[in-house]
Amino acid sequence: MRTLSRKPRAILFDMDGVIVDSMPYHFIAWYEALRPYGVRVSCFEVYRREGEQWDKSLADFLRMGGHVPTQRLMHKVFSARQRIFRKYFKRTIFPGVEGFLSCLAGKGYALALVTGTPHKQVMHILPSSIRKFFSCMVTGDMVSRGKPHPEPYLKACRLLKLPCNECLVVENAPFGIESARRAGIYSVALTTSLPEGYLSGADHIVDSLEEIPVFIDRACSAARNKRRNA
Repeated sequence: MRTLSRKPRAILFDMDGVIVDSMPYHFIAWYEALRPYGVRVSCFEVYRREGEQWDKSLADFLRMGGHVPTQRLMHKVFSARQRIFRKYFKRTIFPGVEGFLSCLAGKGYALALVTGTPHKQVMHILPSSIRKFFSCMVTGDMVSRGKPHPEPYLKACRLLKLPCNECLVVENAPFGIESARRAGIYSVALTTSLPEGYLSGADHIVDSLEEIPVFIDRACSAARNKRRNA
């Protein structure tokens, strides 16, 4: 794990499992859509792929069940998955998120949303009271290569007009953490979806969003003291 040596100018957030408590609904949708084809996925298999573009996840899930992921089959399964998700999904923003984002914005941080979810769904899922805090949003249909490729986070940094080493990423899944690492961005992982063992690639791990500002202040203070004593 790297040490945070400077205060970031921007904080980049994943959405599912970080801003919105949606991962259980994603699992239900994948599980029920794949079950008629004899494919059994666990919640951990779904959660660890969070942030990946849907077609890559679906193709891998189908191969796990011995199926050839043809375009026709993928369209059929994904359409079923979307119907199931819409049927069960109830928008639940994690408690305190709006106040937390307001606090960060008040402290001068630029905020961005970086998610594998398509833009149209993001607009449906996130209320305007949350969206207003983000200077930019990078959605799954805005990139050609999703997480764990670095493109989503590199694009966000370009939109913010900031170098990657002046940003910090908040993630909850291995693919997002890997995407941030490959982009050269310091990452903080939340244990909202997966236990620490799945998040070992992150630079720091916390249990709640509220711990992040405290961690930043302490890490930067320690780095300043170290430079003074060098």
